[in-house]
Amino acid sequence: MRDDDIFAPGTLRDYALVADGERGALIGPRGDIAFLCAPRWHDPAVFSSLVGGVGRYSVTPSCPRFVWGGHYEPRSLIWRSRWVTTEGIIECREALAYPGDRHRLVLLRRIMAVEGRAQLDIALDPRPNFGRGIAPLKQEADGRWVAEADGLHLCWHGAPESCRLDGTVARCRIELPEGARHDLVLEISDRPLPTPATQPDQAWTATEAAWHEAVPAMRESLAPGDVDHSYAVLRGLTSQADGMVAAATMALPERAEAGRNYDYRYAWIRDQCYTGRAAALVGADDLLDSATRFVSARLLTDGPRLRPAYTVDGGRVPDEVSLDLPGYPGGAVKVGNWVNEQFQLDSLGEILLLLATAVRRGHETPDQHRAALLAERVIEERWREPDAGIWELDNRQWTHSKLMCAAGLRSYAEARPGPDTATWTGLGDHIVAVTDATSRHRSGRWQRADDDGRVDAALLLPALRGAVDPKDRRSTATVDAVRRELGRDGYVYRFRHAPGPLNDAEGAFVLCGFQMALATHQQGNQVEAVRWFERNRGALGPPGLFTEEFDVVQRQLRGNLPQAFVHALLIEAAVTLHQPSVPTSNDGPVTEPVPSAQESVYE
Repeated sequence: MRDDDIFAPGTLRDYALVADGERGALIGPRGDIAFLCAPRWHDPAVFSSLVGGVGRYSVTPSCPRFVWGGHYEPRSLIWRSRWVTTEGIIECREALAYPGDRHRLVLLRRIMAVEGRAQLDIALDPRPNFGRGIAPLKQEADGRWVAEADGLHLCWHGAPESCRLDGTVARCRIELPEGARHDLVLEISDRPLPTPATQPDQAWTATEAAWHEAVPAMRESLAPGDVDHSYAVLRGLTSQADGMVAAATMALPERAEAGRNYDYRYAWIRDQCYTGRAAALVGADDLLDSATRFVSARLLTDGPRLRPAYTVDGGRVPDEVSLDLPGYPGGAVKVGNWVNEQFQLDSLGEILLLLATAVRRGHETPDQHRAALLAERVIEERWREPDAGIWELDNRQWTHSKLMCAAGLRSYAEARPGPDTATWTGLGDHIVAVTDATSRHRSGRWQRADDDGRVDAALLLPALRGAVDPKDRRSTATVDAVRRELGRDGYVYRFRHAPGPLNDAEGAFVLCGFQMALATHQQGNQVEAVRWFERNRGALGPPGLFTEEFDVVQRQLRGNLPQAFVHALLIEAAVTLHQPSVPTSNDGPVTEPVPSAQESVYE
């Protein structure tokens, strides 16, 4: 069998992630590094078979008959690939040395013969710049393999003496008796690598200790193990420069041949805010502080020109371009992101919600308060403008965007009362009143925009965040409409694209499923809320990583992996649903009759 057959892209549910804050590696079931950018998240990939690039780094059982499994070590992104073969059981402990250095990655792989004899085939063929470059390997006198190409320096040590070049590929076979282990260490840097090379025992010990410190003991929740794991994922996606990438990957299609395959290796303002609030809920102030520092710095620097996304160190996201690669099946390869020039109004409201959380946690700084004052001024100046909205569509008067600004204004005024409190709450009240006049459906619920009467799952958020009282009829009617029109078999879709089954247009949006769990809990139905939660927390694969969408029909993950904001909402829902819900009455104001379930969603 050819290597390109063995390491062809697989289903996304089977990929694990190791990450160190500055970059991440996806590991396939056959021990192949399917995607790894170097030296940082937004740099070109050195291994990119996931999207059709050449090059490989694999640790694979030699026995052709084996089954794959694996698990993460608790409160970490240390992954253990596990293969049960006809000859025994083999594990490969995998991690990026943590915390990461922005200039140098250290990929640790420890092979262990758990039961019986272990025999594995190893192959290394680094190909920088998404496979378009070649890094010719050569062996040094001390046994290390080194290479330089495209501004990168590479060092690989731990390969046995039998390792030989086969064209551009360094190949070897490792045999271990039961109970033995063998370490492989790959280092890649945009600077000359230090000597001596990294010592595996020291690197493993330091990485274990760092992860133990980075993922603290969490507050009680409905799913403690999943909360710990989701927090570790979010921590692994967050740079020491405070930016957190939306996902570790790029160009993985949300729908085959639909053109929706984007580069998510950047830090979205909205995602940072979701994550900071979730971290505060579990008492983990480290990620809260990272999020508040990042969004405050971006707002103070760019003000009214705040962008939706940045590189993890606050730089400009490159414009979207296509690469001449086969891509993940069903999608083309795109680098950069077209969101770069969009205006997303709701981000300003999310920033205020996050900064209010920091105030309540006693973590406010002068810069954060200055950022809050600026956010209020920008909202006052721009809230009437059309924007791209949470779903990054065409510029319109999106209801969700306006209501989230009102929620942010009210939350910050409540958290930090002062001479401007009445002004802030007054502006929030005015935004809600105007939005009510233009964007309340005749049934009493919120509609997507002033010119779009459809239901939108994003409209669950305003009541959750305090823009409108959850007892208000507009809130209860919206929850009912989302459940009726966009909920299917425990999952929630964003909005209806066209007539016909919802799944014909896209997968269920896992983020919205957790928001429905929160909204149902807020409405007082604890049992139904837990049902929504449990259904959506199962929309993942064995490594426990969520993507943006879940294909309900095929039971497959769709989109980039892992999707940070889904992990953040899992944390929020798990902690919130652990508390008893309070029943909500339906005595809020309503001026129009509520329609039957047969009401047209296109009215």
